[in-house]
Amino acid sequence: MELISQEQALAETPLKAGERAYLFASRRFDGLEFLAATFRTHAYAPHAHDTYAIGTIEVGCEVWHARGRKLYAGAGDIVMNQPLDVHDGAPSEGGYRYRMSYPTVALLQELAASLTGRDARGTPFFREPVTRDPEGAALFGAAHRLVETGSDGLAGEEALLRAYAWMLGRHADLTVCAVGREGGPVSVVKALIEACHEQDLALSDLARAAGLPRHHLIRVFRRETGLTPHAFLVDVRVRRARDRLRRGETPGEVAAATGFCDQAHLTRAFKARLGVTPGAFRAAHLS
Repeated sequence: MELISQEQALAETPLKAGERAYLFASRRFDGLEFLAATFRTHAYAPHAHDTYAIGTIEVGCEVWHARGRKLYAGAGDIVMNQPLDVHDGAPSEGGYRYRMSYPTVALLQELAASLTGRDARGTPFFREPVTRDPEGAALFGAAHRLVETGSDGLAGEEALLRAYAWMLGRHADLTVCAVGREGGPVSVVKALIEACHEQDLALSDLARAAGLPRHHLIRVFRRETGLTPHAFLVDVRVRRARDRLRRGETPGEVAAATGFCDQAHLTRAFKARLGVTPGAFRAAHLS
């Protein structure tokens, strides 16, 4: 059977009224494709990809055939088709809404190596093409939405790697090992974040500075600091914002100067950590 892209798979059958399919790609993952779709009658013809097809159902139920079986996936389930697995897909009664992604073998090998502590050989194998995992589905759905909006690149990059690692650690034939102490590389990354907090930092750049794979950096950074690199970055930005607000700068000016997407983003992060809005904090110091 001919291997096709997800765009080609969608094009086989035109969408009908009330259906939606939005295909997008991430530059932070070398063009990795993502799909957000709602199908009521749309059915895929049998096809295969040279990538994985990993995702979750948000509403409704999908029925499909893979590995010689008829399968069903609903909300809270994770779908994990292997590369070259021939599969189709159709809505059950009432249709379904889902989010999918198509990671390469190389990407999941990278994550498998991070989890096991040794170079990954072969193609990481998921034991079942669908499994009930509401927590993993929620992690993946949140990561997918972050990548789709693109409002915080590092947040999406980190969240997606953590979601894939969750799936590998729980549903693939891997033995996960604990991480050791990496104080030196973590210190390098902390200093880089402090110095460049206002920039659109990429996890790949932080990992390169640390000399560590991306997901391994997330794991050791969290062990050393209690935070992921993205959470640490937001904390640094809030601290810098606090200093600027004390000097009388407006929340809008502060948001732009400290790397937040906009004033609303600053307000959410600031209030979550200090309990008051940037405007209230500024007013207290001006008075």
